[in-house]
Amino acid sequence: MLGTLYGIGVGPGDPDLLTLKAVKVLKRVAHVFAAASSKNDYSVALDIVREHLLPDTPVDHLAFPMTFNSDSLEHAWNANCEKVVEILRLGKNVAFLTIGDPLTFSTFIYLLRKIRERLPGVTISIVPGVTSFHAAAACAGLPLGEGDEVITVIPGAKGVDRLKEVAAYSDNVVLMKTYKQFPRILHEIEEAGLKDRCCFISRCGLDGEIVECDFEKLSQIERPNYLSLIILKKRGLEP
Repeated sequence: MLGTLYGIGVGPGDPDLLTLKAVKVLKRVAHVFAAASSKNDYSVALDIVREHLLPDTPVDHLAFPMTFNSDSLEHAWNANCEKVVEILRLGKNVAFLTIGDPLTFSTFIYLLRKIRERLPGVTISIVPGVTSFHAAAACAGLPLGEGDEVITVIPGAKGVDRLKEVAAYSDNVVLMKTYKQFPRILHEIEEAGLKDRCCFISRCGLDGEIVECDFEKLSQIERPNYLSLIILKKRGLEP
């Protein structure tokens, strides 16, 4: 008998936004895996749920390199897959933690594919999480979409090249993961004529929260926190 793999979205960072279902699952799994950067052994996702884990629950970090190099990524995904498969084959239920939602720009997606290849018959249960852009909109008090408005979510790291294209047909644009190419993203926003319709949200619901819609002040930020995104509203920032 194989164990069950639970992909758990832990929300955008605020522990109070962890779902009740996630808490219930965390209290009954036999093993927990948490995504972390290969540059350190710290996991934001694990920190969010730590108080809900039973004291004797084993926890392992799975290192994912912050790179676009396909060979490095493939090696990491395969290695992490084997660690999870080893526990599942013991018949133990396993949880994988990821910030936000497991199926929205998440490392869990890659692990999910690998696990399905290695263990075709394994049961996989996905617990959705509050997305960062919904939490950010709440922090800023900005409606994300109403009536017939179109909402588009694009990754900041690779999607910035498509900003002008997307802004041409979308009423509201969310730029995720803006921390890597922040100066370039701001340049593209200005080129698209949207600098007065731009709201930056960082660490919403956490210490150091920032909600800033003054574009000139944003231009003074060299590299924002990892938990940062931008909302662009074609019709303006007024609710």
